[in-house]
Order: sequence, then structure tokens, then C-alpha cells
Amino acid sequence: MEYKTEQERFWQGSFGDAYINRNEDNRDLLAAGLALFAKILGKTSDIRSVIEFGSNIGINLKAIKTLLPGIRPSAIEINHKAAGRLREDPFFHKEIEVFEESILQFRPKSTYDMALIKGVLIHINPDELDQVYEKLYQSAQKYICIAEYYNPMPVELSYRGNDGKLFKRDFAGEFMDKYPDCKLVDYGFQYHRDPHFPDDDITWFLLEK
Repeated sequence: MEYKTEQERFWQGSFGDAYINRNEDNRDLLAAGLALFAKILGKTSDIRSVIEFGSNIGINLKAIKTLLPGIRPSAIEINHKAAGRLREDPFFHKEIEVFEESILQFRPKSTYDMALIKGVLIHINPDELDQVYEKLYQSAQKYICIAEYYNPMPVELSYRGNDGKLFKRDFAGEFMDKYPDCKLVDYGFQYHRDPHFPDDDITWFLLEK
């Protein structure tokens, strides 16, 4: 398969495979996810379906489905090994819908009560952000959750020794400017030195259409 950007090729290939190995069987990540999504989902109502953009092996979706067992999970995942793990994970009982493709190639054909993206926009080529915002908007029936590294101005950082792979900015602010019918419901911060549920300094925003 051909990809438009170097960032897509980066995550589809060996680096994406290694990312799986670093994060599988990490109970601390699941615990942090449970703490995070308990806060976020507590601000929502009538959530029956969720689609995650860039889900990897589904740690976030596991946390959400643990909190809301009846929810129908869907995932977009570019890495072949990660997509396979999602399909085969007994936790989801083969009930998960997996789109094995790039977010840039994904075309929403239905809507979900929540569209989620966490720690993924930071790895998208900045020139392609507008179309990712559009896919998030089109996929969401009611809520959009954006959880990323925050910076008031766009900035690029080195990512594990790789250039052009990590970008910080005000993603949620840009999204709300683009879609003024989306209002801010709540926001918060997950700190890497939290004594109970450390996370990767993620700032989250819950928006409602």
C-alpha cells in the first residue's frame, strides 16, 4: 500500500511494530486510561458507540469498554500487527470493528456517539490536520474527544531520535475554530508524576456537537 506522508510509513512499519512491544501488557497504562476516561465519560450521556482514530492495540478502547460494557467499539489502525491484535483480542469478543488503514485514507460511512483521538494528532503531518479534523467531525454523532500534547503555538520536537514525527499545538482550539457548532464541555490534564495514575502529560478536551 502506498502512503502520502512519511509519518504514515513510519507508523505502519517497524517503528509501529516496536511501539506495540513497548505498550503491551502495561497495566499502568490501562489504569491511567480508566482514571482518564472515567472523568471524560462522566461528562457525557447516552454513549453507545465510539470510534478511536489510531487505536494501536486498543488500550484506550479497553478502558472505555470496561467503564461502559455495552458500548460498541470501532478502531482505525494503520499498523498491520496492531490491527490483527485488535481483531484477535479476547477482551473484545470479536465485536470490535477494525478499519486497517491510514486515518488519511479513512472515509467515514457512519457516525458514532463519540469520536476519540489520543496521542495521534501529534504524529500527523501538519499539512494534513485539516482533513483529519474533518474526518473526526464527520464520524461524531455527538461528542469528540481530543487528548494530545498541548502547546499554544505549533512546535516540532524530536521523537525518540526521529525528526518530523512529533508536533505540538492547540489541536482542540483549531478544531473549535473550524467547527463553531462544537462547544467545549470540559478539559483536563494527566500528569506524568501523578502518584496513582501517571500518564504522558496529556491535555484532554471533550467537545459536543
